[in-house]
Amino acid sequence: MRLLFRSIAFRSRTTRAFSSTVSVLSKMKIVPVLVSADNYAYLVIDEPSKKAAVVDVFNLEKVQAIAEQEGVNIIAGITTHHHHDHSGGNKACRSQHHICASTYPSIPIYGGFDVPAKTDLVEDGDKFTIGDNIHVRCIATPCHTKDSICYHITDANKSQPGGVFTGDTLFQGGCGRFFEGTGEQMHAALSKLATLPDDTIVYNGHEYTAGNIAFAKSIEPNNPAIDRLAKLAQENKVTTGLTTISDEKEWNVFMRVDEDAIKYATGAGEPSAVMAKLRELKNNFRG
Repeated sequence: MRLLFRSIAFRSRTTRAFSSTVSVLSKMKIVPVLVSADNYAYLVIDEPSKKAAVVDVFNLEKVQAIAEQEGVNIIAGITTHHHHDHSGGNKACRSQHHICASTYPSIPIYGGFDVPAKTDLVEDGDKFTIGDNIHVRCIATPCHTKDSICYHITDANKSQPGGVFTGDTLFQGGCGRFFEGTGEQMHAALSKLATLPDDTIVYNGHEYTAGNIAFAKSIEPNNPAIDRLAKLAQENKVTTGLTTISDEKEWNVFMRVDEDAIKYATGAGEPSAVMAKLRELKNNFRG
């Protein structure tokens, strides 16, 4: 574990409240920004100071427009992996914000080894702080890409739920494709995320929930938790920020590879083999 001693000026007292589009962890407000047909960036806003970090900036203009609506200044970037639809705005962010207020002479961009335009390389277990009260812990989850990092954000006093930005590793009811990894690696990645506190709120990279529900029902049709996710998706166009790690362990088949029904559906027994077969089935699913 390394401690990265760059600090972003956020203040925070945590209360959990969220709607289908905005959620608040303490005085930190998390705003999903739809930057393409199904692609999310996020503004992580410190309400008292009106400063914000952006997670997975792709279309900087769209993120800036929401930042202006919220009356905040972008002062940092956090990137989950190198794919262009998550990191494509990093260079623009650096070039347009390279001169900031005297307190922030440059904008840090945190990311894994293959992330373009990063200033701060992060690895598994690294920690950095956002101001005085928000702690960020980096969780390496290689598989979708080798440089995939999830970011677990908690309030200093840990009195309320934290959140986790999962990029394309974990989705509501699903997981990412194994572009640079294996079933064994995805099983390890999701097992890491499963150890987070059950009330941790999930913020992922794409709105894939409807398709994930259809696939989950084909694999585990008698699981009533999947019906709860379906109801949530019917009632909310935006589902990111509305589920927790506990929820995902109940309805996400990729986090349930030890369940007999899922072993039966895949014809596999060992967790990594079940994971690999699930991904193969999902890749070919047309339901």
